[in-house]
Formats: sequence, C-alpha cells, structure tokens
Amino acid sequence: MTARSPSAPGLSRQQAKTLALASLGGALEFYDFVVFVFFATTMGALFFPADMPEWMRLVQTFGIFAAGYLARPLGGVLMAHFGDLSGRKRMFLLSILLMALPTLLMGLLPTYAQIGVAAPLLLLLLRILQGAAIGGEAPGAWVFVSEHVSPRHRNLACGSLSLGLLAGILLGSLVARALNAMLDEAQLMAWGWRLPFLIGGVFGLLAMRLRRQLQETPVFAELQQQRALSAELPLKAVVRDYPGAVALGMLLTWLLTAAVVVTILMMPTFLQGMGVSRDAALAGNALAVLAAMMANLMAGALADRFGAGRLLALWSLLLGIAFWWFYGEAQAGAYSPWHYAIAGSAVGLTAMIPAIALGGFPARVRFSGLSFSYNVAYAIAGGLTPVLLSLAMKNNPAAPAHYIAGVAMLGVTLGAWVEWRDRCSSMH
Repeated sequence: MTARSPSAPGLSRQQAKTLALASLGGALEFYDFVVFVFFATTMGALFFPADMPEWMRLVQTFGIFAAGYLARPLGGVLMAHFGDLSGRKRMFLLSILLMALPTLLMGLLPTYAQIGVAAPLLLLLLRILQGAAIGGEAPGAWVFVSEHVSPRHRNLACGSLSLGLLAGILLGSLVARALNAMLDEAQLMAWGWRLPFLIGGVFGLLAMRLRRQLQETPVFAELQQQRALSAELPLKAVVRDYPGAVALGMLLTWLLTAAVVVTILMMPTFLQGMGVSRDAALAGNALAVLAAMMANLMAGALADRFGAGRLLALWSLLLGIAFWWFYGEAQAGAYSPWHYAIAGSAVGLTAMIPAIALGGFPARVRFSGLSFSYNVAYAIAGGLTPVLLSLAMKNNPAAPAHYIAGVAMLGVTLGAWVEWRDRCSSMH
C-alpha cells in the first residue's frame, strides 16, 4: 500500500548507494538488451543469405529480436520463483550474468558467410537467453530496491531504477550513433558491428561485480530468519490468492508499455515516415529519454509525498495531452525536438507503476507476483503494439495518438481507483 508521508526522512547513505548501484546495473543490462535493434540492418546482412530479399532479411532479424520478448515470461517466472525462495540478491546477480555472457558471445559469433545457417540459429539462441535474463531483471530490480527502503520511499526507489533502465536505452542509441559516425560502411560490416556487443558484455560483467557489493534485502532476510518463506509454489499462491493484484499489475504494465514502446522506441520511425530526418528524429528521441529519466525521479518523490494513485492519474493525463499535441504538430510538419521532450517527460509515470503493482503482493510471493503480471502483460502488449499500430496507420495516420489517448484514460482511471483504495484503507 502506498502511504503519504510529508515528514518522511530522506534516504540513508547506504540506501542511496544501493539505489545507485542497482540503477547503474540496470542501465548496463538494458543496454545489452536493446543495442541489437540499433544494428538490425547490419545484422540482417551478416547473418542471412546475401540473395535473400532485403525486406525478408529485416523481418527475420526483427523476428530474432522479438524472440527475446517472447522468452521474457518464462525467464521472469523461473527467476522470480527462486528469488522468492532463495533470495533476491542471487537472482539479481544471475540475471545480469545471463545477459552479459550472451551479449559477449554475440560479438564473437561467426557470420553466415563463415558457417552458413548455423549463424542465425546461434544468434537466436543467444537472443532467447537475453530475453530470459531481462524477464527477471526489471521485476527483480524493482522488488530489490523497494525492499531496501521503507514503504514511504517506494515510489522514489522504483523511479530511480526506472531512470537507470531508460539510461540503458539512451546509452545504446549513443553508442550506435558514435560508431556510425566514426566508421564507414565497409568497416562496420567487417568488424565494427562486433564492438557494441563486446562493450556490452564487458559492461555486464562490470555491473555484476558492482552488484556483488549489495546486501540481501532486509525484508527477505527477515522472512528467512522467521522461516516465513512460501511453503508452496509461489506462482500457484499468486494466481490462486491474488487475482485482483495480478489483474491490476497487468493493466498497469499495459500503460507502461504504451508509454515506453510508442513514445520512446517507435516514435523515431514514425517521425521519419512524416518526413523528419533521421538525425533530427534521434536527437529529439535522446531529449525525450533524458526528460523521461528526470521525470521518473520527480514523479517518484512527489508520489511518496502525495500518493501514488493521484500522481499516476496526473502523469497519465500529461501523457495523453502532451503526446496528442506533439504528434499532431509533427503530422502538420511542425516537428519540435523540445515538444518531443515534453511528451517524453510523461513517461515519468513508470515510477509509480511498479511501486503500485508490487504493493499488491505480500513479501513471500512479491517477486513472483510482480514478475508474472509484468512479463505476461509485456509480452502481449509489447509484442502486439508495434504490429497492430503499423497496420492501423495504413488507414489512420493518427492511430498512435488515438492509442495513447485511450491508454492515458486507462491510466487516469487506474490512478483514481488506487487513490480511492488507499483512502479507504487509511480510514480503517
């Protein structure tokens, strides 16, 4: 439950260190996961036959990228199971190791010209391992940081972690732009494409080393000491005893995916389809990600003070209005990177979403509850949104704006419901 605490003391030095290390680790791990998409065209040319049509190569390359999303629920549920029974920190370390090693190996893979069809199959296998890792990373990280602080700082803790995850996306974009600027096409195809994956693997191992400094969460340590860990399969208890919390977590994740996937990941492609240059679109995207990072901290701190439900409703309203305004201007030929940044700041709602969702589950099954609701919903919404929006835009170019407006209203409704629930709870 989210509490209002105007007089809550600040974070201790140890808590601040925990948040910083967890956020840095999350940034490096998300870099490993997303850098693939920035080199999709190059990877398609290297890992599929040269005589294959360009569109088919791209479809198959993005299919391998999408395989990572499909592996998320299985990896997330398995890691959450052991996280609820064996410890948060162990799974926190395992998730980053599972990400770092496949990323490093991607940078060392032989290409199709060297080993034939085995090349894309090995790439697919490594991508599935990455997906399993990322399925445990975000829910595990949110649970980890939230259990290291008091409930009255839960939104700020989740917001700082979300800031780190967004920083990983930004880092991937910056590395891709730097390599494209420094290397010509021949150098990129010959050896340059390996660098971001090798760098990512080293980043991941560094993040693992940093995370080893972290302590097990006080909440899990207390459960262990009191022998109060789940006596049955945690997921079974989640589905049977907390269907309402699962449903709320899935709806909140739908809102999160709409904000992140459409506003941050898909919008540069939409802008280029409207005639905006690639450089201008990516520059605006970088500003939007930076705005989203700062907004996560601000929204998290305000939610801890005034209530997560109220802030979720407010930020959802901002998402609907700001995106509609920005998208309409871009359609009319008046694209502004700064207006894109304002729309990006609405992604600050990702601070409240995990904090609200994990509050619906008791500590003994918290990791499993959040991981199941988050990963299943993300696999469905995150996987279908790009496809369905692309199809809808053939007949309705404003489909992304209409979609975000509808999901924003869902966010306002969920925020109002959480606010009402918390008020009723405080009265009893």
